[in-house]
Amino acid sequence: MDQIKAQASRIRLSKDGPDCSRIVAGVMKWGSWGKGLSTEEMHRLIDRCLALGISTFDHADIYGGYSAEAEFGRALSRVAGRRKMIQLVSKCGIRLKSKNRPSHKIKSYDTSAEHIIRSVEESLKNLQTDYLDLFLIHRPSPLMDADEIASAFHRLKIAGKVLHFGVSNFTPAQFALLNDRFPLVTNQIQVSALHLEPFLDGSLDQAQQHRISPMAWSPVGGAKMFDEAGNERISRLRAKVQEIAGHYRVEEEQVLLAFLLRHPSKIIPVMGTTRVDRLQAAVEAEQVVLSRESWFEIWEASVGQEVP
Repeated sequence: MDQIKAQASRIRLSKDGPDCSRIVAGVMKWGSWGKGLSTEEMHRLIDRCLALGISTFDHADIYGGYSAEAEFGRALSRVAGRRKMIQLVSKCGIRLKSKNRPSHKIKSYDTSAEHIIRSVEESLKNLQTDYLDLFLIHRPSPLMDADEIASAFHRLKIAGKVLHFGVSNFTPAQFALLNDRFPLVTNQIQVSALHLEPFLDGSLDQAQQHRISPMAWSPVGGAKMFDEAGNERISRLRAKVQEIAGHYRVEEEQVLLAFLLRHPSKIIPVMGTTRVDRLQAAVEAEQVVLSRESWFEIWEASVGQEVP
């Protein structure tokens, strides 16, 4: 593809939901779980994201072993007024064993009202902000009480600490349960050309039904899409993606992102990279419109057989 001086477009997650960038910056690997960026490096990366029109940043309390939000907050605070230019997303519900949480004896889930409210307040302090644009329950718990979660959401919204709420990794039934108690604006799920389950299990159908845009983590299939040797399925899919990339004169990752962007539920990719060139390519992928036949070629290569 010729050089495109593109910026990420804007999208509203739902009728009453927040306005976000169509490409989201995932912060999970910015700190100790990944590149270990310094405050200055994070500050520069935030600036580069904004220059690309990427204004939405995806966090979770557990990232970096409960350290990433505070690191990002320090970087964000270096420029006055920057908070108004971005949208902050965070999550809670997973309790990890960590040196920063010595009371956690095992990995577990906690979706109690007390934990949700305490987690939000901790995220606000660490991110050095008064509010979150979007807050998600990170994973559903077998002990999840929908009424209790809804009560916590209501209290946080009334207090102005969170503007909008959603979930992550919820099945359609779990989403429907909580959405019945409190209006949700998104479900952040694993979906890619390598992970097709949401196309089949009703997750993306439900998103269209409620006119919400799902967020996609690992939208290009993660490192194994490019590093795992000896896997027949990945080799077959890579070969097809390379062929299509050549036809459209774009990069492989752009084809994989275009595969998601083509879907009518208006999937929002969360890019978990610190590389500016990959973020730029992701923004430019919005310009790549796959034909219906190209889309199904990717599907067929992933599944290993033609559609019924």
